[in-house]
Formats: sequence, structure tokens, C-alpha cells
Amino acid sequence: MTDNLFDRLRRLLETPGPINWGLAREVAESVAGPAEPVDPWVAEELAELTHTAALRVAAVSPLDAAAGAVRTLDRRSWAAESVTGFAYLAEPLAAKMGGSEAGEAGPLMLPLGPALVGMQMGSMAGFLSHRVLAGFDVGLPVQGAPPSFVVPNLAAFTADHGLDERQARLWLALHEAAHRAEVAVPWVRRHLGDLVAAFVDGLRPDPAGLQERLEALQDPDRLQDLLDDPSVLSGLVAGPESEQALRRLQAFMALLEGYAEWLVERAAPGLIPEAPRLREAIDRRRAEPSPGEQMLQRMLGLDLEHHRYRRGTTFCTEVARRWGEEALARLWDGPDGLPGPAELEDPVGWAARLLL
Repeated sequence: MTDNLFDRLRRLLETPGPINWGLAREVAESVAGPAEPVDPWVAEELAELTHTAALRVAAVSPLDAAAGAVRTLDRRSWAAESVTGFAYLAEPLAAKMGGSEAGEAGPLMLPLGPALVGMQMGSMAGFLSHRVLAGFDVGLPVQGAPPSFVVPNLAAFTADHGLDERQARLWLALHEAAHRAEVAVPWVRRHLGDLVAAFVDGLRPDPAGLQERLEALQDPDRLQDLLDDPSVLSGLVAGPESEQALRRLQAFMALLEGYAEWLVERAAPGLIPEAPRLREAIDRRRAEPSPGEQMLQRMLGLDLEHHRYRRGTTFCTEVARRWGEEALARLWDGPDGLPGPAELEDPVGWAARLLL
């Protein structure tokens, strides 16, 4: 048993590069579970609803809401295809773990880091795959991933809340169309990337945590735990050094979600009679972070505050009510038009700076 264990460890360390993405994908698929065939009829309906949603969002938005190809996936496929989309988080983290900031553990982490970070990323993607409904449901962007729906999770969500399946699918398609319109604004992806980079730059390795995990590699029983349950790797990194960077990222994510929900609320009447019930179900869902979201917080100190996303919707609703939709559209002129963390709670303060 022990010989086999260390054979597995040796294979983990044979892959060059900052992150062992092959291992990450293997772990992601293992945590996500077995493949589940997607009903072709469901895939066809979601493609149809995606087209309808794009037209509807375009009718109520100043942004480009053109429809695109969409994929219908099971949990395993989503996890395998999405794990490398978090490279912008993982690669700077891996570099820090093998540097001088890692203390005495740094030199030893150079050969171990690719496997450990790969296991973390795979575990996170695998856990997220049990919760995420569609691409923009993660919170953080999954780079390079095509628009997609995770069909088993959507089916479970509608069943758990007693919702009409077609209405729930259309609501989610509207939500995805709204977010696609946002990220199609030329500066949005770049700005989001800058905010994430500022946050990651403020992270520091936890030398004590790294040392503990290195010691685990010398104990066959603890090593087996690491290999069989990658979630125990959480906590390799201390919390964010820059609270301001975190607050700015949280505010921007809340605004993106809030504006998308504001568009959905305008697009849904006449199409989705159950929209209020769907809204309530989504709010309840956000109040309970998934294991994947909890792991993201433990691993990076990153709390996206999904439970507070409604403040972004409240901001957009209030700006449109007080100063009109043209004023709200100023959000998309550039980063300077965005509300800061304090202004997100104070639309009047934002308007005083930008409109008056």
C-alpha cells in the first residue's frame, strides 16, 4: 500500500510547469462524479431559450446582447473544461508558494507546488460543479470557457424549489444573456482582471501551513488523506493583505450581478410569470455558500459576498428611478463611472460625483 502511495506521489511530481493541470483535471473529474448524459431535448430547448433571451435583453439594454453558441454540460464535463479557466488565480499563487515569501518551505515547494496547487484547483472546480447553474453563476470569471449550462444542477434547483422547469431555464438564460452583454463592453474584462490581480498580489503564503503539508508528505496515512481528499489542502495561503483591493473587487462583482438582475427584472414580465418565486429561490440559494465557494474563501481569503449581491440591484434600481436609464448607462463609459464600495450603498453620492 505504502509503495503504491509513493509511486502515486512520484507521478504527481513528474509534471513540469507552475501547475500540474493534468492532475487538476483528474481531481476535478473525480470530485464532480461520474458522467451524466444530457437529454438532447433539454439541450435543444436551452439553445432556443438562449436566443430568445438575447433578443429580450437587447430590447431593454443599451448594451450589445448578441446571442452566441451555448453548451449544455453535466457536472463532470463542466469541471474538466473549467478548471484551467482559473489559471489567472492559480499561477500567481504557485509562484508565491515557491518564492522567498514561503519561508523555509519555499525551496521544497518548488517541486511540490505544481502538484499541490493543481490538487487545490481541481478540488475547487469539482466542488463548484455540484452547485453552478451556468457560466456566470461562479462569481469569478472562468476564462476561455464557452457559455454553458450545467443541466443536472439546474434540474435539481427547479425540483428543490418546486419551480416550472421551462420558466427557470428561461430566467437563467436571461441572466446569462445580461452578463454576456456586460462582459462584451471592451473594458470590463480588463478591469475585472486588474482587480483580481491586485487582490492576488496582496496574498501571502502561510509558511506554517506550507510546513504542515510538507510534513504530511512524510506520513503515509496523512499523505493518503491528501491524495484522496484534496479539500484538506485549503488554507495554504493567508488572508488578503489589502482589504481595499478585496472591497473594490466585491463592489464590482456586486454591480455586475446587480445590473444583470436589473435587466432580467425588466425583461421577464410577460415571459416568466414565476419570476418573483425564482428571485426568492435564488436569494435563498445565495444565503448558503456551497462547499466550492467556502473552499475558495479558505484557500484565497476571497469572499465574493454572494449574499450581498442584492445591493447592486438596489443601486441600479435607485439610480434609474431617480435620474433615469440614461444616467444608469453611464456605468459603462469606463471604470471611472463605477461606484466605489461606499457609493454602492450611496447612489446619491455616486450621482453627485458623476452626474452633477
